[in-house]
Amino acid sequence: MNQDTVKSKLLELETEIEEFSLIFSGKTSKKVNGLYHPNEREIIIHNRNFTDDNLLMYTAIHEFAHHVHFCRARQGGVEPNSTRAHTVEFRAIFHDLLVLAEEKGSYSNTILLVDELRTLADTIRERFMRINGELMKDFGQALMEAERLCQKHGARFEDFVERVLRMPRQTAGTIMKMRAMDLPPDLGYENMKTLAGVRNTQSRQEALEAFRQGASPDQVKQALRTREPVTPKDPVKALELEKRRIEKSLTQLHQRLEELELQLAQYPR
Repeated sequence: MNQDTVKSKLLELETEIEEFSLIFSGKTSKKVNGLYHPNEREIIIHNRNFTDDNLLMYTAIHEFAHHVHFCRARQGGVEPNSTRAHTVEFRAIFHDLLVLAEEKGSYSNTILLVDELRTLADTIRERFMRINGELMKDFGQALMEAERLCQKHGARFEDFVERVLRMPRQTAGTIMKMRAMDLPPDLGYENMKTLAGVRNTQSRQEALEAFRQGASPDQVKQALRTREPVTPKDPVKALELEKRRIEKSLTQLHQRLEELELQLAQYPR
């Protein structure tokens, strides 16, 4: 498979995208399999690292995801942060592209074709993720009982959590929500934690269904973010707030200056 073939397969995944170049370096690299240079819109694949076209396509899709992420951010008027390339948004784009590539036959998830790996995945889900999820729900029940007893005996529940149990109060609250929401334990603690942070019942149910359909945690998190976009700050209001803050600081400084002058006046010079 040459570089032109790889590029054409990538363009099948995202047609409305800025032009980019894809280059096979003809070299091996012990550090990385591929690179993306956003300023040049250039993907470089160290093709000598691969003896399997499928693994090469995985890397190509990864680097293409960086290009898609970069272009979408620019279209939205945001300059991507190059110091944090592998964000939740990037990984969600990457996983979306992998799903499309599997549907189009340009990439094959060989993990699902290996009996040993499928069996091990089932074991991990059942023996560790489910059991951990059930344990966390039992933990949440115990914390809810502790809260009830604290109220009964006039004790502060947050003091019980932070100084007796020596655990962050936010963590305790999340675990209690898992129990109160009766989240399915087979999702595992981290995915239950994601759902526990979703206040809207419908959004939470949609996220749960996405997990059930095989979405990755990053795909679910990104979907939740886009469903509930962050309201951009009003620059005028931001300036007015800063102006009031500075004015308040100046008033306090002037008052303190007058106090110091009165105190100094009491001493002979």
